[in-house]
Amino acid sequence: MARTTRTARPVPVDDTRPASANYHANALARGLALLEMLAAEQEPLTVNDLSESTALPKSTLVRLLAVLAEMEYVVRVDERPSYRLGHKVQRLASAYISALDLTVVAESYLRPVALGTGQTANLGVLDGDQVLHICVAEPDRPLRFTTAIGARDHTYCTGLGKMLLSELPDEDLAALLPAEPFPSFAENTVTTVADLRKDLKRTAKRGYALDDHERSAGLRCVAVGVRIGGELLAAVSVSGPAGEFTAQKQQEYVAALDEVAKAMSDDPDFTAALRIVHRSLRPAGKHQ
Repeated sequence: MARTTRTARPVPVDDTRPASANYHANALARGLALLEMLAAEQEPLTVNDLSESTALPKSTLVRLLAVLAEMEYVVRVDERPSYRLGHKVQRLASAYISALDLTVVAESYLRPVALGTGQTANLGVLDGDQVLHICVAEPDRPLRFTTAIGARDHTYCTGLGKMLLSELPDEDLAALLPAEPFPSFAENTVTTVADLRKDLKRTAKRGYALDDHERSAGLRCVAVGVRIGGELLAAVSVSGPAGEFTAQKQQEYVAALDEVAKAMSDDPDFTAALRIVHRSLRPAGKHQ
């Protein structure tokens, strides 16, 4: 049977790292590189395939693969010989996933934002028709916005909520909103679908959401999206006394949030933990 063309980028074996001076460390690095190569393919790889990609002698590869097979991290599947990943890899993956806690991972990003801006930093996701606060980091000051991890809030009148709604098509948006007029909480609360859509268009155009005396009197909030693979899956925000959110400060806060959102999206631990959380979220428009 003809083999399909392999398109994944080969995983290089780097013998220039300092650990290459140590035989055992170098062998470990080479073995892990082989596992990465096997993980990048949808079909088994032969010793010839691995030799071509790594430029390692076949004798070296045979020894490495024999050890990995003995430890059940790879499985020999035919006489060519060719190999695929073994069940021990799944055990490692499961342990990695179970150890991830999005709140803990996100806190290391939000804490510096809270301390640097002096405002409360939040990470939120869309859960049904509500915003779910996944992580909260408060500044070290007596006057601050306070909320709790696990708290839920409305979408149409909060910075996090409006950011998360801003890229939804109209038909999906309708399922996330209460009947008109929406409940009003402060002087600037938007209470109609038409006005909210105008706000969401402004949000999408400028790249951040603004809660300006909408959820609570005297409170302002700015929020930006966190994108994983181009998909808006979460939002981060800072909230605090309205008088401290001047136009200049808002831009500074947005810049800080953009930076941390990019760092989050580049962090494999964060992205894996966020995707785990998304599996447990409610469909749009469903109440608990």
